[in-house]
Amino acid sequence: MSVQYPRRRATAGEKPGNEPEEVKLQNASKQIVQNAILQAVQQVSQESQRREERISDNRDHIQLAVGELTKKNEKK
Repeated sequence: MSVQYPRRRATAGEKPGNEPEEVKLQNASKQIVQNAILQAVQQVSQESQRREERISDNRDHIQLAVGELTKKNEKK
């Protein structure tokens, strides 16, 4: 048989309902949100970097193509 204690009342400056279990849940929730934000920021950063690499590769291909066209035109 377990003893049920009444919930304690919040004291001045303390939010009601901040029992240790609730505090643990709040902290866990905050950690989950922080991890999700960090993961999202990392994903956006990686996608940005990949996009910049693709743009750079496209510029290189364009420069090569222009160089080849210039050479062909000079031979004519």
